[in-house]
Amino acid sequence: MTHLIIYAHPNPESFNQAVLQKVVEASAGHDVIIRDLNGENFLPVLKWQECINTFSKQYEEDVQAEQALWKEADLITFVYPLWWMGFPAILKGYIDRVLTHGFAYQTGKETIGLLKGKKMQQFVTMGNTNEKYEQKGFLQSLDHTLGNGLFNFCGVENVQMHFLGGTGMPTIDYQAVLENIKHITEANLKS
Repeated sequence: MTHLIIYAHPNPESFNQAVLQKVVEASAGHDVIIRDLNGENFLPVLKWQECINTFSKQYEEDVQAEQALWKEADLITFVYPLWWMGFPAILKGYIDRVLTHGFAYQTGKETIGLLKGKKMQQFVTMGNTNEKYEQKGFLQSLDHTLGNGLFNFCGVENVQMHFLGGTGMPTIDYQAVLENIKHITEANLKS
């Protein structure tokens, strides 16, 4: 399988880096492509002319390169922190620029997702615990907006959201979290 990993955290010493390394470790024996958006200085700004050009499938060169990676991928993994109830800006800009009309979806009498047959897993670190987010209904909302709502629209039917709450709290068993990430990734690469 081809495994595309999209990583979006500016701190190379964050727990997100440990998550990334565990996902890579679990992918041994598969074709792994890592896109470190901050490390590669991905330009996240979608300019108006670029937006207009997507409707005639005129994509920027860097966007075409990313889209080629998405086409090859069987499993797509996102690793990022939840900031202000959403993606970090660089990841949001990546999505804006890469998941374009004519590549990720098309419109007409109805909207059709074009990324069918792909699986996705997201590992999202959060400062608060999952229980606090669950009590407020945020986890379901995040699944609808950052996960299934967004990527089902693009045709990805199997989107698994894994919220890693309490990151930064001393009571978290980080090794257990990382082992769980490894098992999840290995299972997704088998099926």
